[in-house]
Amino acid sequence: MADQRLKRALEALLHPLAAIVLGLAVGALAIWAVGGSVADTYTQMWNGAFGSAYFAGETLTRAIPVALAGLGVAVAFRSGFFNLGGEGQMVLGAMATALTALYLPGPGWLKLLAGLFAGAAAGALWSWFAGWLEVRFGIQLVISTLLFNYIADLFASYLAGGPFKDQTGQGALNQTPMIEPSARLPKLSATSDLHAGLFVVLAAVVAVWLWFRFTALGYELRMYGSNRAFGQYGGLRESRMMAWAMAVSGVLAGLAGAVMVLGFQYRFIDNSLTDPQYAWVGLMAALLANANPFGVAVASLLFAALQTGGMGVELNTNVPMQISSIIQYVVVLLVSVKVGHWWVRRRRRQTQA
Repeated sequence: MADQRLKRALEALLHPLAAIVLGLAVGALAIWAVGGSVADTYTQMWNGAFGSAYFAGETLTRAIPVALAGLGVAVAFRSGFFNLGGEGQMVLGAMATALTALYLPGPGWLKLLAGLFAGAAAGALWSWFAGWLEVRFGIQLVISTLLFNYIADLFASYLAGGPFKDQTGQGALNQTPMIEPSARLPKLSATSDLHAGLFVVLAAVVAVWLWFRFTALGYELRMYGSNRAFGQYGGLRESRMMAWAMAVSGVLAGLAGAVMVLGFQYRFIDNSLTDPQYAWVGLMAALLANANPFGVAVASLLFAALQTGGMGVELNTNVPMQISSIIQYVVVLLVSVKVGHWWVRRRRRQTQA
């Protein structure tokens, strides 16, 4: 039994590792095509991501929202659903956190905890609502979650540029006022922006793994995600499974926005979460990790390193930083082939059942 589990684990790792190797190989070809040195470029990429305490801290800081958003996608994916609304859930979570930390009376620690809860709740409700629309009206989850991103982004932009706009200092920006220092997540480094949101990520990874492995609801969701027809035959209702999967997925995406506000920005800033594409990179991390919680954390660090390392490449070589994007997209393309093939086979089995 142990040998079979090890074999399955190695087989699960083989495809992502092959995708990473091929992605680096394609990146090397692109570097060679623009006249750069492959060895020097990859050295500068490593230095830009982990070459000092500052760069390592910045890489980890960038990986924090990516990992939380990726965990949200992983929860939905392992349960048999595809949540493309992480960006909107993250944005609403960030806005709910900022307003709670700003206007809730009480000490700073209470505002901090309430802000985290508000961000998680906002993400959960927005995600759950998309699931409810599919159950109640048959609106496809993939479509509704994708379109909900635009609604959430525009609504948050209105709030940041209208009733809750900071009218002092840099008034030209659409942003809320700054939250007080006592309501912020503590810093973990004096040389970088790394903050205690890292512990939120680690706790979330362990919690998701324990939930799927040792709880009855987690087992039901895993079973439903691997074989929906068998799950329904065993008495599992789609409405209940979807509600739980989407709500927990939204909690994690909302937390991604919350920790960005409480640990990094200290306010809600319009477009600050959408322009870096944290949620979409999190989706790529979940696909690369095959929805494994620990794999999502590692994949998020990998993608964050490619992004921060790409900046070092552009500064120190004549190779453009877009090389790192090429590597990312090749990796995701190769992984998506496997995921897409699995998804088509699964839908075909459901149709035949």
